[in-house]
Amino acid sequence: ENGAGPRRLRAGAMAGFVRELERRHGPALRLEQRAAGGVGCVVWDAALVLAKFLETGACPLARRHVLELGAGTGAVGIMAATLGANVTVTDLEELQELLMVNIENNKHLVTGSVRAKVLKWGEDVTEFQPPPDYILMADCIYYEESLEPLLKTLKDLTGPDTCVLCCYEQRTVGKNPEIERKYFELLQRDFELEKIPLDRHDEEYRSEDIHIMNIHRKQTVGPQ
Repeated sequence: ENGAGPRRLRAGAMAGFVRELERRHGPALRLEQRAAGGVGCVVWDAALVLAKFLETGACPLARRHVLELGAGTGAVGIMAATLGANVTVTDLEELQELLMVNIENNKHLVTGSVRAKVLKWGEDVTEFQPPPDYILMADCIYYEESLEPLLKTLKDLTGPDTCVLCCYEQRTVGKNPEIERKYFELLQRDFELEKIPLDRHDEEYRSEDIHIMNIHRKQTVGPQ
């Protein structure tokens, strides 16, 4: 049964470049993908798992302020917006057009709100203040050189009550395990990490090697 959900569903994912993501209630999300252009342009398994986890209702999203980092196709953020959240999906300049297309294609399903903005990790985040209630991240840990900028952005964006949901596929090839280890090591300096047990993931969209972490700022005591 290990991972039958996401992996089975990936078959034919690029056909016609539109990925349908079923929802528990109402029509599926329709997500355009891009064949060229690197990692941001297909719906990764971790995004499916996180989007479907949001649908379980474990985190109340209605009227909450939500920010997605490294949104890619926008699957996770758009799903949050269908659950009543006010969402900003963010990624690099070159992914804005794809994000806009997917927001447009699914706007009739949105019960909150959703908009796309450019956010480059490590740069100024003033326009994204005050801190959101939730930050969503799916498969954002790839490159060693992006770890420090990503961590800076997380620190700059989070308030004491911000809940960060980070979903990632554990990869065992090349430098991936080392990058993952370093990321969580650095993260633990400023954040508390709690793994969400597999039995709380969506019953179909789950896999032994896809993890969801619930991350909060450490509470500081006394003078800074």
